[in-house]
Amino acid sequence: MGSSLLTMAWGVERAGLPMALFLLIFMAGLCLYTAYILLKVNARHGSESCEVPALCRTLLGEGAAAIAHTFSVIVLLGANIVYWLLITNFLYHTVNYFMDVSASNITVYNSSLLCPKHDPLIGPSDLPVVDPSPYWGLHSTVPIYVAFIVFPLLNFTNVSFFTKFNSLGTLSVFYLLIFVTVKGLSWGINMDDLLVTVGRGSSDAAVLSGMLALSFYIHNIIITVMSNNARQEKNGRDLTIAFLLVTVTYTTVGAFFYICFPLAKSCIEDNILNNFEMHDVMTAIARALLLFQVVTVYPLVVFMLRGEAAALCARAGGRAPALLINLAVMTLSILFACFCPDIGTIIRYTGAVSGLVHVFALPSILQMRSLQLRRKLTWWKGLLYSLIIVFGTFNLVMQFFIV
Repeated sequence: MGSSLLTMAWGVERAGLPMALFLLIFMAGLCLYTAYILLKVNARHGSESCEVPALCRTLLGEGAAAIAHTFSVIVLLGANIVYWLLITNFLYHTVNYFMDVSASNITVYNSSLLCPKHDPLIGPSDLPVVDPSPYWGLHSTVPIYVAFIVFPLLNFTNVSFFTKFNSLGTLSVFYLLIFVTVKGLSWGINMDDLLVTVGRGSSDAAVLSGMLALSFYIHNIIITVMSNNARQEKNGRDLTIAFLLVTVTYTTVGAFFYICFPLAKSCIEDNILNNFEMHDVMTAIARALLLFQVVTVYPLVVFMLRGEAAALCARAGGRAPALLINLAVMTLSILFACFCPDIGTIIRYTGAVSGLVHVFALPSILQMRSLQLRRKLTWWKGLLYSLIIVFGTFNLVMQFFIV
């Protein structure tokens, strides 16, 4: 889950509530099915230590394995950029909170809520966003300061130290659930205007479907994850339960926040914490908790990226190439944090691109190849898996038509 939780309400607003609920169920079911396909194909043609690229190499050839590694790099790079944006945001607001400095001149519409977009339906504002200091800017200097914190962590030779903090992810999810529930109950239901249930409608539904392709993305490591299940015969059941719990969590955070949000729904940010005034205590706790969590997760994601790069090119596995990869990832993350700090946009494009390959195309092609080898591939099965690939392609193409 991770960063997707913070953007889910924004995705619901873009798609509209009815379409959002449909997409949450549809994408969860489809991603569950393709993940299960990978487990079944691996059971017949792979091993417990096998992964998707190895399956591709066995059934489809070296080219398919290289494609699998390449798009794993893309999704990990997208995750790194999003995490950098979150670290920057959380650090900026947490420091401001403790320094008791006003983060920006944003119109406040009640005691704790903000509408940074200055929604014209509420009332336009000509007040510019001002950083408290020229040396402390959210989209200028802070992304660079983050490098001084993160870069030493990226050069640890043993990243197992950071795995000790993985349980913080569970705590963060529980806290965000409590956070949204408490805020929602304090606001009550705010759906007086029936038009808000439609939102921008189907024209922007691809925003959410692109996000969900990444939000439900676990396909590149699903075989390794499920190989640790003590009862392998229950993999299908346990995978279904996992996807069900994730779907319920996304729906609770996204739809419940959307339904209860008291301002114009278009005010919802792609990081819901940005909708709250800096001095809101629950928000400050959330930012501090998430800051520590993301800082400890970031080195692990970069380590995984370096591993995929090494699989693509053996020369990328040395100490010097690892340092260059670290610098390249940091530089790209800083550039995005300064010039394109839109978490939702990055998530939906990353999800649509990598989802097309890892979530929709490769599982379908591997399954068709497996069926072909076993002489069980029928025309209707071929059509079904082809339609899954077509949907993934359509999902990607639609991202370029969204304003």
